Amino acid sequence: MTTTPVTSATVSLPGADGEIATHRLRAPGSWTRPTGPITTRVAYAAAHVVPQLTADNTPGAPAALDWDATLAFRHHLWSYGFGVAEAMDTAQRGMGLDWPAAAELIRRSAAEARAVGGQIACGAGTDQLHLPDLAGTDPDQALGRVLEAYRDQLEVVTEAGARPILMASRALAAVARDTADYLSVYTTLLHEVSQPVILHWLGDVFDPALAGYWGTTDPYRAAEVVLGLIRDNAEKVDGIKVSLLDADLEMWLRERLPAGVRMYTGDDNNYPDLVVGDARGHSDALLGIFAAIAPAASTALQLLDAGETVRAHEILASTQALGRHIFAAPTYYYKTGVAFLAWLNGHQPGFQMVGGLHSGRSVPHLVELFRLADAAGLLTAPDLAARRMAQYLAVNGLSLEDAL
Repeated sequence: MTTTPVTSATVSLPGADGEIATHRLRAPGSWTRPTGPITTRVAYAAAHVVPQLTADNTPGAPAALDWDATLAFRHHLWSYGFGVAEAMDTAQRGMGLDWPAAAELIRRSAAEARAVGGQIACGAGTDQLHLPDLAGTDPDQALGRVLEAYRDQLEVVTEAGARPILMASRALAAVARDTADYLSVYTTLLHEVSQPVILHWLGDVFDPALAGYWGTTDPYRAAEVVLGLIRDNAEKVDGIKVSLLDADLEMWLRERLPAGVRMYTGDDNNYPDLVVGDARGHSDALLGIFAAIAPAASTALQLLDAGETVRAHEILASTQALGRHIFAAPTYYYKTGVAFLAWLNGHQPGFQMVGGLHSGRSVPHLVELFRLADAAGLLTAPDLAARRMAQYLAVNGLSLEDAL
């Protein structure tokens, strides 16, 4: 019989019944950094951003980033063998990170990637457009503005030297009349790009404004549309990131992709089965959860490289409860959990987020996140994590002294 090693770190946590009990933290997992590139999977971790603590981090305020902490987190991910997926929804695109800050983030992160030989892919979207300004505009003119917005952002990404990710567009979802309008915009962009891009299909569970993307609410009909787009432009598509939290649909689409086009899973609920794969194949990864669980996910990918498939799956599966909790409904607030875990592990000086999004989850939710992260061996500095959790609880009226 094996036992889980524990540490001397303890913290008093409230239970579901409101009772306070002492929680003793376990030791971190035996995670390893790779000594060379990970080869059997292409894996990007979508990274969050850290705000300046003294900035006006309230809804609608321009984003002001702590560049040292933000970029240090990217180096943390590169050290574990991941590529960085930059300026994506995990970085609060459309939820606090405005385009000027995103453009600067792309430039700075791409420069850091070049300095260390790290992989980087960056999101190009249309979030510089203000949706109310498109209301009442001639539909063809509105589509033209969407196209120009994509072009402007693609120019920033390509000039920075990063692989572009064509992000799903709220503006396109708002003005497209039918499937043909989606195909017109995407086909034009794919004909114009100078290198293969990653397509990004983000479901409405992550962003309700994207409901009916590709011109239909039927997910399999939408998959047929995007499959046709990829087949017609396969030489310009490196892969597609699918973030629908629907493993069956992802596998259905994956099996039909042209040779050489990758399926990048964005399924933060079912990633162990999808990444490890089975007789039907496997997915590569472009995941927000991989940023949160980087030490464990990297160790699992290294085991896949070594042919230790069962153990690799065991490690990823051991993080699945944490992943599903972080991405629980309302899923678009998952970034709060990612930032909270980064704070617990010392990757940022304070638990703040641009746009005030640190208020996006409740105390009970974050207490359970702490428990699950500890159970998975992902509180990598237990004493610091215990101390910060106690501080968080005290600020929220649950001080250790009061509890005792």
